[in-house]
Amino acid sequence: MSEAAPITRSADVLIIGGGMAACWAAIMAAQAGVEVLLVDKGFVGTSGVTATGGPNHWWVAPEPGRRETAIEERYARSFGLAERDWMARIIDETWRALPQLAGYYPFAGDGKGGTFYSGVRGPEYMRALRRFAQDAGVTILDHHPSLELLLHADGAVAGAAGYARLKQQTWTVRAGAVVIATGGCAFRSGLIGSHGNSGDGLLMAAEAGAVLSGMEFSVSYSLSPAWNSTRTLPYFAARFFDTEGRELDVPPPMSGEAAHLRALARALETGPVLADLSDAPDALKRGLRRIQPASLAPFERKRIDLFRDRFPVRIFGEGTVRGTGGLQIVGDGCETSVANLYAAGDSATRELVAGATSGGGAQNAAWALTSGRIAGAAAAAHARGAGRRRDAPVKAAGTAGLRPASTARLPDAREGLPVIQAATIGYDAALWRSGDKLVRHRDAVEAIWRTIADHGHAEGGGAVALREHAAMAACARWILAAALTRDESRGMHMRIDRPGTDPAQQSRLLVAGLDRVWTRPERGAAQEIAA
Repeated sequence: MSEAAPITRSADVLIIGGGMAACWAAIMAAQAGVEVLLVDKGFVGTSGVTATGGPNHWWVAPEPGRRETAIEERYARSFGLAERDWMARIIDETWRALPQLAGYYPFAGDGKGGTFYSGVRGPEYMRALRRFAQDAGVTILDHHPSLELLLHADGAVAGAAGYARLKQQTWTVRAGAVVIATGGCAFRSGLIGSHGNSGDGLLMAAEAGAVLSGMEFSVSYSLSPAWNSTRTLPYFAARFFDTEGRELDVPPPMSGEAAHLRALARALETGPVLADLSDAPDALKRGLRRIQPASLAPFERKRIDLFRDRFPVRIFGEGTVRGTGGLQIVGDGCETSVANLYAAGDSATRELVAGATSGGGAQNAAWALTSGRIAGAAAAAHARGAGRRRDAPVKAAGTAGLRPASTARLPDAREGLPVIQAATIGYDAALWRSGDKLVRHRDAVEAIWRTIADHGHAEGGGAVALREHAAMAACARWILAAALTRDESRGMHMRIDRPGTDPAQQSRLLVAGLDRVWTRPERGAAQEIAA
């Protein structure tokens, strides 16, 4: 069956992605009075990690001293890489934004005669955002994965191109500004809601010349039943046992995330680990279905009582979805280092508000919401002032998987996925990093990248899949390069050969490059990471 003629469209602002950050970006841009088009590889309202969860936002009332205290408490856990001004901005924007959704989302009461805004049910939240965006005038194109950015002759972003899966057509969109909100990269770990989070937006932006930051801070895992990824809320109350009934020495998460994860990983490498939630508080038992309904379905299908029966668990890698790395933010409007290109949510570095440690659900959700709103508003203002440059010639920026450097063929990219996963979310590689391991994994991933970059070529739906594998390989290269350069342990970046934190390295670390990867401190000279 031959493919139909390409679809060509234009908009003032193009939003790439379909999760929380993308929807809020689209809403803000549309409310600014410009034409907004949102394209997503899935269906907006169900795609992404928010749709399967129950996010709680960083919600602090504007009462004397409360916000200052919240900021200082969180800054103390950022290892010196966050910015208090950004934290204050995120808190204030979240406080003002969530009530605007009241006409679309059934917020619960707070038990004091008011409304409980901070915690939402993911499925309903995302459906509400879709309706809010459509009512604001946003045009949504579902099942339209993006493949590459388009560039003007001066290097500024001019739009994007992709493939409409259901129509089997390629598409191009010319736009005055583009917001990347495609989420982070979970390396196909099985993490609930993350299958589409393969780092596509990071690769597209990097091909346009964008720089990333904080990619070494990607060591995060989600504890779930072994047969199905769910959400982590219930497990703060868990005890752990082996199959012989012996209780394992696993410290609770609140005693230190690193110690908790390392203990679980070591136990899982030895054999099955069973969780026991029989001591969970009654409030959790009563409220879980309302807060995180997706957590219960896998147990009910197997007729397991979550709070009475022991069951096997495993930890699912979260990569940069819950890590803090992403595209570098260079301005107050969530601008990237490339003209006309903005970033939001997990596609953008969250170091500005979380530093070297994950912000948990509350801070991460607040960042997704507010960075989306900030990027959408800034993109709209820029597009309104600069225009779309409709008639200017453009060139496509995509390389690996689209325009190979050497002979074109279709490599079996799936063969490389286990290598990429071992290097990024494998327990030993991530939780016990060392210089020699990082070099070994870097060389293995480099071979995967070179196969795709030098030879990978596919069309139509095949191009979408190949580009996803190219993006995961690219993200792995940046993570390994940054982890190798950061010659210390800081936050979730833990090196057994450099266990101490070096005050001289209290700087965000930039990484970029495709043919050759380079790193440098945010203020410092670049260092090339040779293959």
